[in-house]
Amino acid sequence: MHKLRSSWLALIIATAFLSGCFSLNGLGTAQAEDNSQELFETSEKLPMAELELLTEVYGRIKRDYVDEIEDEKLFKAAIRGMLNELDAHTSYLDDEELEKLREGTRGEFGGIGLELSSDNGFVQVVAPIDETPASKAGLKTGDIITRVNGESVRGIGINRIVNKLRGEPGTKVSLTIVREGAAEPLSFELERDIIKIQSVRSRTLTPGYAYVRISQFQERTAADLHKALDDLIEENEDKGLKGMILDLRNNPGGVLNAAISVSDAFLEGGQIVYTEGRAKGSRVDFDASDQDRIDGTPLVVLINRGSASGSEIVAGSLQDRDRAIIMGQTSFGKGSVQSVVPLLGGPAMKLTTARYYTPTGQSIDKKGVVPDIEVEDLRLAEAKQAERSKEAELEGLMPEAETDDRSAEEDKLRDLARDDYVLYEALNLLRGLNIVTKNSQKLPPGHSTTPVGRTP
Repeated sequence: MHKLRSSWLALIIATAFLSGCFSLNGLGTAQAEDNSQELFETSEKLPMAELELLTEVYGRIKRDYVDEIEDEKLFKAAIRGMLNELDAHTSYLDDEELEKLREGTRGEFGGIGLELSSDNGFVQVVAPIDETPASKAGLKTGDIITRVNGESVRGIGINRIVNKLRGEPGTKVSLTIVREGAAEPLSFELERDIIKIQSVRSRTLTPGYAYVRISQFQERTAADLHKALDDLIEENEDKGLKGMILDLRNNPGGVLNAAISVSDAFLEGGQIVYTEGRAKGSRVDFDASDQDRIDGTPLVVLINRGSASGSEIVAGSLQDRDRAIIMGQTSFGKGSVQSVVPLLGGPAMKLTTARYYTPTGQSIDKKGVVPDIEVEDLRLAEAKQAERSKEAELEGLMPEAETDDRSAEEDKLRDLARDDYVLYEALNLLRGLNIVTKNSQKLPPGHSTTPVGRTP
């Protein structure tokens, strides 16, 4: 009798499960009815043994658990568990979580400014967002969060941890993290703030050489980048734009279309990236327009271990197309596409539906983008005063105006080397490429310099 009851309950759950599958492809009710026959044909062999096990566990909980549990809470917990077990990026979203996800793509919310990822029940920092409480406090890529406000977060799900970290500006939250190389866990107390992410910032480093920083890919990122590029071109109109650095370090990704539009800004036609999964229609090709907004100006892209997802799309496509030299550290390795799928039972789930591939067919998932030139994030120490005094002795041999100009420029570059060694090296690389190009133009016919390109 119990076996018969269990089988009937399993069949009811299976029917409900199949009905819920209609929403996986974002189908409306009418469409679901039209496609019901096809769906049942592809699901002829139901896992009845597993469904019976599920119903047995459900029945035991309803009958024997110490507290009475509502069916809605029980089934939502089952759904969360089922999705969380798939991968680090798939999850169920209730109304509050869905709204917080939307807030993140709009670029303004209350919190501490961390992009997180889940791995084997642990939550680690993908990257702290620029100019936020998290980045100012010194949280780093790879930090593993073990406690929030003194409570263990092992296995509770990444969305719930995000909910604990976000909150009203001015309120405080404490974190305990484990960091590679640290002998003991580290504790941080952070004050929440309105996280207004300015995704694009730019400036001229030295005449002719421009710098663009993209901290995250949002709805307005492409438009902001286009304006920044126009401003930089106008700012360097006298000497012309000789080189550009695109900084994607600690950029955790964001809106897929924004990342594609950023790649498009530096390419002339051809493929940017393509996505492919198991579902019909999951193969989608993204191609560039015919306009390179900086007309082939030499480009260096900076990445590090905190560069993920959309950052890897940009770096991977520009690397594969030989449009840019990639410099820094191997990136994070998140090469999957998540779709937010509304559910009939409400409200949605974030489901990994495809992986993306660079133009040469390379998957970045769990591998990352390997830079052409690897540079660690080092700090330079100040030279001894006796060594620096030799520069001062040479100043009397040059005209005063030239000495002042050169001294100001050298001070600026020295500050850059001290503050951001990787950026300083990228600038030196561009300046070197410009010298090689100039020298090759001076050579007589029949002579050429050794080609300068990406490292094999």
